[in-house]
Amino acid sequence: MQEFILASSSPRRRDILTLAGVPFRVLVSDVDEVIPPGSTPAQAVQSLARQKAEAVRRMPEAAGFPVVAADTVVYLDGKILGKPHSRQEAFSMLSSLSGRTHHVFTGVCILPTEGDPILFCEETPVEFYPLSAAEIEDYIATGEPMDKAGAYGIQGRALVFVKRIDGDFFNVMGLPAARLIRTLRSLP
Repeated sequence: MQEFILASSSPRRRDILTLAGVPFRVLVSDVDEVIPPGSTPAQAVQSLARQKAEAVRRMPEAAGFPVVAADTVVYLDGKILGKPHSRQEAFSMLSSLSGRTHHVFTGVCILPTEGDPILFCEETPVEFYPLSAAEIEDYIATGEPMDKAGAYGIQGRALVFVKRIDGDFFNVMGLPAARLIRTLRSLP
């Protein structure tokens, strides 16, 4: 498999790809993660992933390599939940997820060295146990929720919130690795 560029600053995405044993390098874009108004979750994450990939594609260091970018959001009650901007917003997000099923969407954009962009989205339903206000406050105090969509990381301390997951665990972490790697392997 050819080495590719991961257009992401996410340590979780790097960890997933390292675990998978695939060759990659990281270049980070400076794209503002602003969700286009009126977007569905799938449209939003694919649009942001494409913006990130295209920004990195313009960097001289990316020449000759496929570029991969991803974006993840949590979706509940018709609302897209990105990363919280404050402790109060994190509390509100986690309270809304308490005892309910939400959906994690990760959009991926692959810019091959030749040919058209490849875009796809993976959706994974996740059910939380009911959470007390104290549990939520204790979790927020760790600082962990502040850089994660929906204000939680399934691979971190929030693992005790998860009652059930239906689909790709790594998608909830931020990268549907199996689908991505299978797609990359199919490139000419």
